[in-house]
Amino acid sequence: MHELDDRKLTILKAIIKNYLETGEPVGSRTISKLTDLNLSSATIRNEMSDLEDMGYIFQPHTSAGRIPTDKGYRLYVDILLCDKSRELDNMKDILIEKADRLESLLQQIAKILAANTNYTTMVTTPQYKKTVKFIQLTDIDLDQLLVVIVFEKNLVKNKIINLPTPLSKEIVLKLNIILNTFLQGLDLSSINLPIISKMKEQAGEYREVVNNILDAIVQAVNEEEDFKIFTSGATNILKYPELSDAEKASELLYTLEEKKLLSSLILDKMDAEESRGIQVYIGNETPIEAMKDCSVVTATYEIEEGVYGKVGIIGPKRMDYEKVVGTLKNLMAQLDEIFKKKT
Repeated sequence: MHELDDRKLTILKAIIKNYLETGEPVGSRTISKLTDLNLSSATIRNEMSDLEDMGYIFQPHTSAGRIPTDKGYRLYVDILLCDKSRELDNMKDILIEKADRLESLLQQIAKILAANTNYTTMVTTPQYKKTVKFIQLTDIDLDQLLVVIVFEKNLVKNKIINLPTPLSKEIVLKLNIILNTFLQGLDLSSINLPIISKMKEQAGEYREVVNNILDAIVQAVNEEEDFKIFTSGATNILKYPELSDAEKASELLYTLEEKKLLSSLILDKMDAEESRGIQVYIGNETPIEAMKDCSVVTATYEIEEGVYGKVGIIGPKRMDYEKVVGTLKNLMAQLDEIFKKKT
């Protein structure tokens, strides 16, 4: 147990935090601005004098402010570790409480991460690789065909294509057989040129119809109307001088507000095995022009096999990578535990 009352502890924390940020000795006037104690500079000086007598801070030279001693650092770190442990426990309690409503859970994650890291955060709803389960063609009139595509997880997409000429029921049946024979069990990345060539060869004079159906399938796979990105802490960006320039800040805030722009970062290779762990994008490595002065760290959460989403933290290039990576790893472990309990 430490020997400090709440007032002294608050002042010590403020001294250490400011010294870590600036590297300059900290005076009483600075402390009065950094805390909510509403104390006069004279009272703060007295408290600082007591902290110096107790060995937590010292004055490097006459008339200078104070800087922390090893004893002060040790107390600060011990309290910090204890606080972070409680925060993780509180985060876990909140996550479990919200787990019955996934979107509320994801929004809460974004807020907690933004508060804990002091950066901007984004969390996506879960997605999965769209594997074709079944395709059904139905003629709805002479010049239109309804294409019903059923993906794994029973996601259904409907597309209407225009026909160059009317099709008989026998031809529609033949096309149904061709499509299901070649495409069942495949995702978009597996539908290659040899497969398409064989389908068109079997379709004969109706190869253009097959081509239109394939275009409809690609469009259905790429539709992300059910995909959401929750963001929090957007204004945290403005706390960092290198990102607070009016033009840069405006572009960044617009990107965070117009969330579709973030999808190029989140969805890029989302289903690739190598992107499942912690990913760090620094400066020009991000595909988003407005984020070229930022770093983005992402991690993947998985609800069940093949169903996963992304969590991302956006900050300056000088972000605290160790803290961010550690926070994301802890969060992924907690989410993994929660989702395993639900299954």
